[in-house]
Amino acid sequence: MQKLATTLLIALGIASLPAVADVASGQKLADKYAAVAKTIDPNFKPSADAGRAFFTRKILVHGKEISCSSCHTDNPANPGKHIKDGKPIKPLAPSANPKRFSDIDKVETNFEKHCLEVIGKDCTAQEKTDYITYLLSIK
Repeated sequence: MQKLATTLLIALGIASLPAVADVASGQKLADKYAAVAKTIDPNFKPSADAGRAFFTRKILVHGKEISCSSCHTDNPANPGKHIKDGKPIKPLAPSANPKRFSDIDKVETNFEKHCLEVIGKDCTAQEKTDYITYLLSIK
């Protein structure tokens, strides 16, 4: 019985490694953006609440109010769907999608693309930090 329990614990530990590594990658990226944000505002502190507000903030784009949650749903742990083409989108939260922050270049590319699409400009380092902090807080 003890052998079975040990085997199960090892298997669960190994299975959780990608999620732990991904959260670590997400945290490293958030720390990188926070360092940039602190050069602009030395008092800046990452905020999951500010990240949630950014995620759900409605912005008028081409005559229609949209937000990040328009495609990604109000719960970033759920799968989403692109509002233009209906293409499925994997969950944003690394707790539900262990590969979310595994490719830093892809994360950077998505920030560039989607910030321009949704808010019409590059996201600031503070916005990116808060956004990632919010996603990391989703359990």
